[in-house]
Amino acid sequence: MAETERPPTPAVDRVLEVARSVISDLDLETVLGHVLQAARELTGARYAALGVLDRSRSELERFITLGFDDATRRAIGPLPRGRGVLGELISDPVPLRLADVGAHPRSYGFPPAHPPMTSFLGVPVFVAGEPFGNLYLTEKTGVERFTEEDEQALVLLAEFAGVAIDHARRYSGLESRHAELAQTVDALEATIEIARALGGQTDLRTILELVAKRGRALVSARALVIERELGGDTVVAAAAGELPRDLIGQRLDQHGTVSEAALRTGRTLRLEDDPNRARFGRHGLGRHGVRAEAGLAVPLLFRGQRQGVLIAIDRLEDGPRFSADDQRLLEAFAASAATAIATAETVAAERRKQTLAAAEQERARWARELHDETLQSIAAVRLGLAAQLRAGADPDALLETIRESVDTLDGEIGTLRALITDLRPAALDEIGAQPAIEDLVERARSGGLPTELSISMAYERGAQPDRLESELETALYRIIQEALTNAGRHGQASHMWVEVEEDATTVRATIRDDGQGFDTSAKTTGFGLAGMHERAELVGGTVEVASGPGEGTTVRATLPARRRGASRAA
Repeated sequence: MAETERPPTPAVDRVLEVARSVISDLDLETVLGHVLQAARELTGARYAALGVLDRSRSELERFITLGFDDATRRAIGPLPRGRGVLGELISDPVPLRLADVGAHPRSYGFPPAHPPMTSFLGVPVFVAGEPFGNLYLTEKTGVERFTEEDEQALVLLAEFAGVAIDHARRYSGLESRHAELAQTVDALEATIEIARALGGQTDLRTILELVAKRGRALVSARALVIERELGGDTVVAAAAGELPRDLIGQRLDQHGTVSEAALRTGRTLRLEDDPNRARFGRHGLGRHGVRAEAGLAVPLLFRGQRQGVLIAIDRLEDGPRFSADDQRLLEAFAASAATAIATAETVAAERRKQTLAAAEQERARWARELHDETLQSIAAVRLGLAAQLRAGADPDALLETIRESVDTLDGEIGTLRALITDLRPAALDEIGAQPAIEDLVERARSGGLPTELSISMAYERGAQPDRLESELETALYRIIQEALTNAGRHGQASHMWVEVEEDATTVRATIRDDGQGFDTSAKTTGFGLAGMHERAELVGGTVEVASGPGEGTTVRATLPARRRGASRAA
């Protein structure tokens, strides 16, 4: 006959009840606190402690107590490291129950301010099969010593505690990895954001603003500043966060700043370090009212070229110091930001180069037209008249030569007027954009290119009291002029359509032709497309060109409708 199993004792039931609550918690510190509280309740101990082993498992790294008030803890002094009876369980991890802890051969005694203790119960705690620490109980209430049942209950609790601690540590590890992954995703998103900006935006100022805002959010900084070198000085190029309003554009002495040190060494510097704190306060942003308890100065380097420095100031969450992970994230972000800045500068330099080259080509064209046509014709008139005078021509022949010379001069005067109009049409200054564009289209028709015009501008139709700003009128005129010229000279168009519409906020111009078209992705050397885009961007607008071989060309310009009256009021 099988042996009858003993029913669970009340102590075991209580252990199971406590164990359920302990295991359900996922925070390690909370679990340790619950274990100590449960140990006291199960055994009736007045004092409880949990000693956590260090990595070598030779002494205690932490000593968590329950039952002492704060004054007693302070009076006792440094917490034990695992000597004496406490060390007995470290060297021999098996339960230890004593009626008088002071009588044990390894007893060290207690510090002067330590409460008296006699009865003692200690059991080891294992986590995943490895020693984690020990539970220590002293002074059982109402009796002289702990019982065997107390020991069994505490051993059972220690087993459940090991499971709960392992569970909590695994969860904490998952949370930590989740946080690291979230930071990595944030860094990736910030990098992608800059990459997207490059796809549709190559304005350096816009990219710098984007870098400042995304970098600040990435590491939860109170503020982030971008400093760059300009003309031998350090200039605040962009900023985001809690900073003085007039900070952007301020110049700093390049020598002795944190930025100069970060660029010179090529590595990240921490503002809380004394030398960098002094640099920040005496030579850098501190002189302009910026205060920082901690921060990171990360150099922006692209292929060995110095693009500037990111300065992140005071972490808002768990700060003000930035962690090592924050530093790694910001350094990775800075590498992408430096690429974006370098690319924007390259694009800007290429545009300037194209603009200068195009301007030189235009000057060369004007010089050829003046030399090959106007000046040669005038020189021919002079030579003809001089020849007649030298030959002593009769009055009738001389009169005929003069008439021919006058006709030639009239033609060349018209050519000069056309060149002058190309340079700056008088109608644009005198009577406004709409009449100037109408005259431009009429000259295209006179040149043999049939052109239909539909134009409605707010000032001319009385919808606005002021004309557009002069720069806007010029940009609109030049874009239409360039599109007409390109269609006639290069597109071999037989017909054109020009539409201009203006409302309270925007001017839209569409110029279409039925010419041979071209591949918009092919690189060109003329002013054409580059000039139209440049003019639009200078006034805050855009130009889109749609074309293809044999499909004709459509140019769409969208410009802001800023007015002269608004400029005066501002």
